[in-house]
Amino acid sequence: MTAPARAIDDVLEWSVVGSFTNFGYEARRRLFHWAPPSSMRDRSVLITGATSGLGLESARTVARLGASVRFVARDERRARDAREQILAASMSGDVEYFLCDMSDLAAVRDVAAEVRGALSRLDVLVHNAGAIAPTRTFTGVGIEVTVAAQLLGPFLLTQLLLPLLSLAGPGRVVSVSSGGMYSQRFDLERLTSVTGPYDGVATYARVKRALVVLHHEWARRVAPSDVVFSTMHPGWVDTPGVRTSLPRFYRVMRPLLRSPAQGADTIVWLAGDADLTSSDGRFWLDRRVRSEYKVPRTRPRDAAADQARLWEWCQGHVEGTATTPN
Repeated sequence: MTAPARAIDDVLEWSVVGSFTNFGYEARRRLFHWAPPSSMRDRSVLITGATSGLGLESARTVARLGASVRFVARDERRARDAREQILAASMSGDVEYFLCDMSDLAAVRDVAAEVRGALSRLDVLVHNAGAIAPTRTFTGVGIEVTVAAQLLGPFLLTQLLLPLLSLAGPGRVVSVSSGGMYSQRFDLERLTSVTGPYDGVATYARVKRALVVLHHEWARRVAPSDVVFSTMHPGWVDTPGVRTSLPRFYRVMRPLLRSPAQGADTIVWLAGDADLTSSDGRFWLDRRVRSEYKVPRTRPRDAAADQARLWEWCQGHVEGTATTPN
C-alpha cells in the first residue's frame, strides 16, 4: 500500500459519502489492486440472514469459491428459494439451511444442536441477520426484538458453536455491523430500555454498536489460535431492507448505493483470506481496519468496562439470570 493510496483512502474515509458509496468501493479496489477472493474449497461456512441482500450475496460468493454452505433463515419458502440460488453458484453442491428465529433463544439452542449434528467442523460463522423494526416489540421473555435477534441470538449461537469453530484451527466469526452505528455511543441502559418513544433506526444503530463492543470482549476471551473475530460494515448498500426501512434515504442515494456484491466483498474477504490471523476484534470496511468512531461524543469513557458489562448482561440473559443494568 503506497503512501499516496493511503492518503486518498483516508480522505475518502473522512468524507463519509465518498467512503460508504459505490464510488468509495471502486476507488479502493483500484487503488489497492485487490486480489480476487481466496479459494474456500473444503471449508464450511454458516451464515445467518442469507435469504436476501448481503447474506444471500455472501452465501453465493463463498459457494462459488468452493465452500460448503449452511445458512439460517426464518421462513422455509424463502429458505428454499435462497438454497436454489446458492446451489446455482456452488462449486461443491453442498448447500443446506436451518430454520430459526434468531430472537428466540430456545430456537437458537436448537439450531446450534442441529449444526453440531450436521458438521464435524465449522470454519466460518457469519452473523448477518438484521432488520429495522418499525415499532417496539418484545420476545416472549420480554426482550426487545432487535436486541434479541441481532445481539443476544448471535452471542448465544457463537458461544454454542465455539467448539466446532476451534476445530478449524482457527475458525472465524464475522459480524456485519452498520455505518449507522457511528451515530450512537454505547449505553447499556439506553440499549435495554423498554420505555419512552421508540425509534427503530436508532435502536438498530445502537445494537450494531453493541455488536462491535461485544466482539472486542470475544477477542479478549478467546485465543486467536482458536477463533478469529472480526466486525465490519458494508457501506451503503442497495438491499431490500434499505428500500423498505429507509425509503427517503433510498430515493436520494439510490444512484450511489453499493451493489450487494460490493457490500459483501469484505465479508467474503474476512471469511477466506489466509493472512488474517489476528483476533483483536478489529473493525473493517473495504478490506482495511477503520476507526469505530466518527463523532467525539460516541467515544467510550471506559471501553473495557463497557465490554465487561455487556458480556455479563448477555450471559445473564442466555442463562436466565439477568438483572436490570446498574
